[in-house]
Amino acid sequence: MAKTLITCDCLGSQSIDADGLAKATGLDVAPPCSALCTKQIDIAATALTAEGAEDTVLCCTQEARRFEDLAEDLGVPAPALLDLRDRAGWSADPAPKLAKMSALAAEALLPAPLGRMMDVTSHGMCLVLGAEKDALAAAELLKEHLAVTVLLETAPELAEIPGYDVIVGHLRQATGALGNFDMKIDGLRQLEPGGRGSPSFGAPQDGARSQCDVILDLRRTQPLFPAHEKREGYLRADPARPAAVNAAVLAASHLVGTFEKPLYIRAEPLLCAHSRAGQTGCTRCLDLCPTGAITPSGDHVTIDPLICAGCGACSSACPSGAVSYDAPPVDLILRRVQTLAKAYLDAGGEAPRLLVHDAHGAEMIRLAARHGRGLPADVIPMELPVIGAFGHAEALAARAAGFTTVTLLPGPGADRDALAAQTALASAIAQGISVLDTSDPDALSDALYGADAPAPVATPVRPMGTRRQVARQAARALHPEGGVLALPEGAPYGAVEIDTDACTLCLSCVSLCPSGALGDNPDLPQLRFQEDACLQCNLCVTVCPEDALTLDPRLNLEAEALNQQVINEEEPFPCIECGTLFGVKSTIDRITDKLRGHAMFDGDRLRMIQMCDDCRINAQYHGTNNPMTGPERPRPRTTDDYLSKRRDH
Repeated sequence: MAKTLITCDCLGSQSIDADGLAKATGLDVAPPCSALCTKQIDIAATALTAEGAEDTVLCCTQEARRFEDLAEDLGVPAPALLDLRDRAGWSADPAPKLAKMSALAAEALLPAPLGRMMDVTSHGMCLVLGAEKDALAAAELLKEHLAVTVLLETAPELAEIPGYDVIVGHLRQATGALGNFDMKIDGLRQLEPGGRGSPSFGAPQDGARSQCDVILDLRRTQPLFPAHEKREGYLRADPARPAAVNAAVLAASHLVGTFEKPLYIRAEPLLCAHSRAGQTGCTRCLDLCPTGAITPSGDHVTIDPLICAGCGACSSACPSGAVSYDAPPVDLILRRVQTLAKAYLDAGGEAPRLLVHDAHGAEMIRLAARHGRGLPADVIPMELPVIGAFGHAEALAARAAGFTTVTLLPGPGADRDALAAQTALASAIAQGISVLDTSDPDALSDALYGADAPAPVATPVRPMGTRRQVARQAARALHPEGGVLALPEGAPYGAVEIDTDACTLCLSCVSLCPSGALGDNPDLPQLRFQEDACLQCNLCVTVCPEDALTLDPRLNLEAEALNQQVINEEEPFPCIECGTLFGVKSTIDRITDKLRGHAMFDGDRLRMIQMCDDCRINAQYHGTNNPMTGPERPRPRTTDDYLSKRRDH
């Protein structure tokens, strides 16, 4: 059954070519309504209750709540919604909007997997930090809603025991997130519940530990956590701003119950190149994580799902795919990009431009459409939950799919540094990839209307595979002539340069290489390298005892990068006894020269260095100074020996 698209020209304020949309998308598109959310809402009701209603899309997001309420009244699932008006219809660009609307419709119909969730339970145990006046006032407001404990630096003078707990001490450390905070407190003094007169506090205790579900921080010092605004369950307000304190108290009062926490990241520890044999290699995700959710754990890193705020920077920067964004998954983002480009071009459009944004950018687009020029007809917006998940691989895939430019519009919470690094890497490979950092809707429109775009790729491609594979295939499509592209420092692609005069072919680098880019030859003393597999993790450089290796960030588009190449080899040394090849001739000769004349290697013992393992053991066993030779073993005693001894006595 064909999917149905119900459109609305919003009181005639936009033009919709229903027949053209139906032809371009293959959907069932009826003539557009004029007031679908009001006078013609019966059309929406009929569509939502008809057979195959799950395949119906209503082209109006402004009145999303009205349509959701309608579905609830009818006892049917909420409908799928698509915004054609603000993103395409309301525009000062006189060019036709059919290709753009077709692309947006095709993207909206992509099946999206359900996100993974975990349950987080908060029992309402709240710790309030701050000066006595501020903390006790907040506790009075919260005590009817939460189980409140106030931590003060100095003992207060209390006329009576309040309706919440008061403790004295110094908070030394706090870890965790909503429902799972763990604290270490020095000098802890607890309220003594008995006795006459004013309540008193007990003796101090260092190293005390406690747990809580929510922390309300009203101190005038540094926050407890990095990127504290992203730490769920941690609420911080300036006590000099009563409105901020009241908002934090109100938010804390609602943090009781079981909540669904999205699992933003999918991890594959076996692919991680963080460490090997105690040597540190890749630290890209550790350097970028704003919340401290990522920590080293042996050869790989671990991600605390309770602390992770889902910024997506680690996924964009991970060279091996050990960390990938999962809300939505990376492959869905790539399919959205490719679907938008293909549908636009199939509908007759030429040279589209992609605008990637988050929820803040979506609001800017709505304001620009309602009060300004809106978006140009060739600019296709794509909204993501977090813009940090859109890295260099996705940008290159967009260019290879047919977009002439890729513009990223970060919101207030985006990590600018991580975004700049990914944009710089993508720009070193392809033109037309940039960041537009503005919060002015009119400036957004002006920048897009006045931008120049490079020529689109001659033959669009839609690569598949891992992010590394997608990036390489896209780069080859954008550079059909091949060649080697220089990349900025820290890029996850590149070569390993070797000083062959210094290298002794000890193969330490081979044993620690996490991706198999460096390899050996079991039959000959050779060091091999496959450039396409190199993660530029720096482990080989760190472990090399001769400092013979250096990294060269680049992207080699030639076929040779896909195969192992010999980067250093030497003549093997034949055993002087049996002729078996073992070791490296230059190394054996160098060791022999150094030990010649040494007291421990006089005579035939120097020759053992030039023997293979089997012959060396054989020579030692039969030699006059055999280290494995012991004193003559005693003869076993027999029955005759015992009987002979008795006869002698």
